[in-house]
Amino acid sequence: MKNFDSFGKNKSGSQTLVRNAALLVLAAVCVLICLRFADGYYAAESVDVKSTVTLSKEDTELSIPEIVKKAKPSVVGISSAFGENSVGTGTGIIFSEDGYIVTNAHVVQNQSDGRRVPAESVTVVLADKTEYPAQIIGADSRTDLAVVKINGGKNKFSAAEFGDSRKLSEGELAVAIGNPLGFELYGSTTCGIISALDRTITIDEYEMTLIQTDAAINPGNSGGPLLNRFGQVVGINSSKIISDYAEGLGFAIPISSAKPVIKDLIQNGYVTGRPRIGISGEDIGEENARYYDLPEGVYVRFIEKNSAADAAGIAVGDIIVAAEGEIVRTMAELNKVKERFGSGDEMTVTVFRRGQKIDIRLVLSEENGHEAM
Repeated sequence: MKNFDSFGKNKSGSQTLVRNAALLVLAAVCVLICLRFADGYYAAESVDVKSTVTLSKEDTELSIPEIVKKAKPSVVGISSAFGENSVGTGTGIIFSEDGYIVTNAHVVQNQSDGRRVPAESVTVVLADKTEYPAQIIGADSRTDLAVVKINGGKNKFSAAEFGDSRKLSEGELAVAIGNPLGFELYGSTTCGIISALDRTITIDEYEMTLIQTDAAINPGNSGGPLLNRFGQVVGINSSKIISDYAEGLGFAIPISSAKPVIKDLIQNGYVTGRPRIGISGEDIGEENARYYDLPEGVYVRFIEKNSAADAAGIAVGDIIVAAEGEIVRTMAELNKVKERFGSGDEMTVTVFRRGQKIDIRLVLSEENGHEAM
């Protein structure tokens, strides 16, 4: 007969029960310890992740006052002297701490007899009103971009932060800073939205693809920054359509397309690989053509020595009426044909000379900072 204890179970079963109970208690304790450890581990992990992740500058949108505070030290005034009684003002953006400054080509150039003439002297005025003489490093009329340089010795200048204009969306915030109508309104801020992207506008015989904004841009704002909601430069303010029938039509050069030009200007003083004919001229429109009994086209006013035009025999007074067999009535149309080629390529132009049309074959040279096209 088996020996049962007072609970009606044998001794061996009792021992098993006690052992199992002890194991259960131990397991429960282990689970509690693990849970406690895990809770502490994940809490610690969460803190560590938060403390080690560096948020990008585009993760935090700024208020308009914060944008202005961030960008304004990088915005400068530019005064260009073209003669004793001819001074123009504009705006610029500090591109690098060592004093390279980006602005518009038309801020440091002037039109004279169909040619673009660089300013005789340029002065840069910083946000703290300190003035520096500046050297023109390079200017590119096709993109309306220029770079000037100031020398601060060991001093470092407050360079702007540049964004990516390809990430812009229509309707987002746009802030402009500049010097409208001269230095009396130095450092003015206006704001609006990005009205449109990839607008094709013809300015001074060149087609340009620009950002459209309704932020107020006036003469003197040229060369200043168009800023996004993170206080980054996404455009370089270039022009405004002035009309009795329109308002709020400002345009800026996208920074993503401007950067390669800026770097080329800094490194070479001009944009490399560009084709050049070597002339400057003016359009003969329909009214003048009829009045003077001439064909519509591009009247050649100036020929650069040793240029493609000079070597090919184009003469002052010729009227270019076609290029590669296509009718051209304006410099913009002539440029459009020319841009299909590279430096060293051959191109045929048709000129009207003393009542006759003559085809002239020329070898395009490279733009090298000269202002003839």
